[in-house]
Amino acid sequence: MKRSILFWVYFVVAIVMAVYLATRVIMVCTGRSNLSYVRSMSLSADIPNKDLSPIATAAAVAPGTRAYGKTLDEINARIMATPGVRKAATRRLPSGNLSIRVQLYQAVAQWTDGTSYYPLSADGTIVNKPTDTRNPNTVVFRGEVPNDISEITNTAHNLVGDLDYLEFIENRRWNLHTTGGITIMLPEKNPENAVASLITLNKNHQILSKDIKLIDMRDSSRILVK
Repeated sequence: MKRSILFWVYFVVAIVMAVYLATRVIMVCTGRSNLSYVRSMSLSADIPNKDLSPIATAAAVAPGTRAYGKTLDEINARIMATPGVRKAATRRLPSGNLSIRVQLYQAVAQWTDGTSYYPLSADGTIVNKPTDTRNPNTVVFRGEVPNDISEITNTAHNLVGDLDYLEFIENRRWNLHTTGGITIMLPEKNPENAVASLITLNKNHQILSKDIKLIDMRDSSRILVK
């Protein structure tokens, strides 16, 4: 008898809870609950000390805005379209807080079309946030870039004082273009060794200051100068 009573008690409680939860869900979806409205917004990024005001502007959410389902997807899409944003996650918490977390591209170089300079991430992504000036001591690329530029960027930093820009040739090797108008043809394999040899050659003979147009370093056994 006791077990039978407990069964019916639990059954009634389960029905009441199901009805309550269903009612709450319907109220949220129809905008008739405080849970469907934004009371505040919090922004966070994986890179500290970044200006996140463009992301807040893209979200365009004011307190009292209804945000659920499709609306949250639309907010997240606007954030993803913000220059510099790699990934974004937008959630409305039970407290009414709209939580926005973003992953940002971290620029390691710049890419130029000859007029403007764009931030360039290590995975070769050109971020649509150009400036009219080149950042000092920054490696600059032109044309197509591969999916990983981290190694060549680190290598090119050793010549950044004489470097105008890098160019990817036939999707397999690099040309360096100096500020003095010299084109340096690097080998497909181990370009860092060629750059190290070039640095030594320039230190001993100031080759980058001479009136030449081309340094061909594709053959590891010899260097051709024109």
